[in-house]
Amino acid sequence: MAGRVRPITLVGTPVLHQACRPVDDFGEALRELADDMFASMYEAEGVGLAANQIGVDLRVFVYDCPDADGERRKGVVVNPVLELPALDDRRLDDDEEGCLSVPGPHARLARPDRAVVHGFDVTGTEVTVEGTGLLARCLQHETDHLEGRLYIDRLSARARKKVLKEYEALRAESQAS
Repeated sequence: MAGRVRPITLVGTPVLHQACRPVDDFGEALRELADDMFASMYEAEGVGLAANQIGVDLRVFVYDCPDADGERRKGVVVNPVLELPALDDRRLDDDEEGCLSVPGPHARLARPDRAVVHGFDVTGTEVTVEGTGLLARCLQHETDHLEGRLYIDRLSARARKKVLKEYEALRAESQAS
């Protein structure tokens, strides 16, 4: 597989908590970044990864996950713009969500069960990705990352505190061994 595995940036790192810069250069460096992102995502056993999760302050994410019909979808979206169903047409999917940047714990988080992202591929060609099921959740989760938001930022204060406490306990345990 092309690309090199880069370390995943963890919660608390500034690049994860600020909006990322738009991409304006669709050259070789962007293709290499996308390859590195796929390699890093697969190594970490994720289904999506935003550029800031490997410390890069650019509006890019990759994904490789199934939609509601079980069809596996894979791609890169540069400078994504998220579109959600109108409130009248919105159905929420209340399911478990986790994050490679908060490794270990998961929490229930209701998100719309359909999402559309408009953006570009690594060559600058316009792309539109329509997602249902896990893919819809992934498109929303990765776009959130590029806005400087983690899924835990959408949780209640109590649920967020519980996730972070579990994360810290797991980190302390792994550092002790």
